[in-house]
Amino acid sequence: MFRYLREDIRAVFDRDPAARSAWEVITCYPGIHALILHRLAHWLWHHHLRWLARFTGHLSRWLTGIEIHPGATIGRRFFIDHGMGVVIGETAVIGDDVTLYHGVTLGGTSWNKGKRHPTLGNRVVVGAGAKVLGPITVAEGAKVGSNAVVTRDVPPGATAVGIPARILDAAQREREEQANRMGFSAYAVGQDQDDPLTRAIHGLLDHAAETDRRLALLLEHLNAVGVKTEDVAKAKDAFDPEYLSKIVD
Repeated sequence: MFRYLREDIRAVFDRDPAARSAWEVITCYPGIHALILHRLAHWLWHHHLRWLARFTGHLSRWLTGIEIHPGATIGRRFFIDHGMGVVIGETAVIGDDVTLYHGVTLGGTSWNKGKRHPTLGNRVVVGAGAKVLGPITVAEGAKVGSNAVVTRDVPPGATAVGIPARILDAAQREREEQANRMGFSAYAVGQDQDDPLTRAIHGLLDHAAETDRRLALLLEHLNAVGVKTEDVAKAKDAFDPEYLSKIVD
């Protein structure tokens, strides 16, 4: 039960910059408490002590605000950040190095017995408030955006956002990457929103990405003919990403 505790604590330090000491993690992180109690409940469940397993899970929910069915299978270095409101169903399967944020539900869509909850591959990240429903697979390295509702499989390395969730295409991924490079957080801004400000921001991000591509190509050709471009590469513009983030909050 405690075999992987050291790995779990290390995972907290790797994914939460607020963590300061192992003692703080052990005593103050409900995700760690829920994981320890789940491992006990899971052991009891598979040794046919079903009532005691459910009671342990119920106690864990009462103490941490995180509900994990004893039958759920959870891999190594699992991290629940904040944790309040997380629900993980009986037949859910979670791989290694998975991260869930608060308010996540790994739920079912059927009252039939058998596999009815999601399977999350290794290194999956599920954002706050997201609902992943049914016996679907969120494949290795995939991401689920905050408040998304996922009812279909998510391919490896893909990003699913929205209600119902859709897979971001290449243009949308480039837009997000451009926003990250600019220091702008486009939290909860989806392409399907019929909002002039949102459309304007998307247009600016697309234009910035294309401009960066052309500039990089131009600098490459100049370097090829012996023109020095170090000063251009070091130059910074007066763009203020914090202001852009504030006006869309």
